[in-house]
Amino acid sequence: MLATPLVESLEALGYTVDMLVRAGNEGLLANNPKLDRLLIWEKREHKYANLWALLKRIRQTEYDLVVNPHRYASSGMLTIFSKAKTTVGFRQNPFSGLFTHQIEHQFGDGTHEVDRNLALLAKLGISGTRTPRLYPSESDYAAADAETPYVTIAPASVWFTKRYPAEKWVALIKALPNELEIHLIGAPSDRELCESIQFAAGRPCRIRAGEQSLLQSAALMAGAQMNYVNDSAPLHLASAMNAPVTAFFLNTTPDFGFGPTNANGEVRQTKQELACKPCGMTGKRACPQGHFKCAEIAPQP
Repeated sequence: MLATPLVESLEALGYTVDMLVRAGNEGLLANNPKLDRLLIWEKREHKYANLWALLKRIRQTEYDLVVNPHRYASSGMLTIFSKAKTTVGFRQNPFSGLFTHQIEHQFGDGTHEVDRNLALLAKLGISGTRTPRLYPSESDYAAADAETPYVTIAPASVWFTKRYPAEKWVALIKALPNELEIHLIGAPSDRELCESIQFAAGRPCRIRAGEQSLLQSAALMAGAQMNYVNDSAPLHLASAMNAPVTAFFLNTTPDFGFGPTNANGEVRQTKQELACKPCGMTGKRACPQGHFKCAEIAPQP
């Protein structure tokens, strides 16, 4: 999602743009009118055979430009063997020495991921748009099926230390105005958590976890009065829909570059000065210090 400004910027200049994604993520880019083709790498089975087939397809196209916003060897290999006239990527990629242009990947200094990516275009003298974009279809908006004023809550995260505690989600729900409908969103694996939060809150909620595609969730978030999320994928769905969002950052920090991109986005963090925050670039399965004080954020609407 945070690479879509590259697509928007290049298409606006008249480029025909293809985008390479890992299998499973292609649904996010459905209906995107700025894209000509989606190239999909299936990594779960026959990973390297599929990579070789993908490389052959890329070489046959003979691209004028390949922009690589990744630092992985596989993407670097595809870039240098692409036969593209110009290639640009981050110096931290193992193959960057063979790119036409390289730039330093700035991390942890407050530079947003969108701006890191756009710096690749700036190296080519191209100024870009900073707005991530997704394009839900009419049927995606219809699936939102929400008429009364509502908020969404995405309570889950793969990582324990990124997940605002369930009891605080419960307190937040209790504090929300009664006239607001509450939609709990997430993956199928998040449904049990959503059900337990609804039960503890003692307030009817619409549990949408596992019922909607990512684009349908994005369409739902676009119409919400507010979207409450962790430092996780739903935050970027909200940004890509220019939807209001309140993001709880626990063990991580927006300085890593993954906060809201929109003006109606808010970040909430503990007010305590914690020497252990951040405790890593991503989440962890448990608090390394055992106290989880970074989760002490008031559950206010």
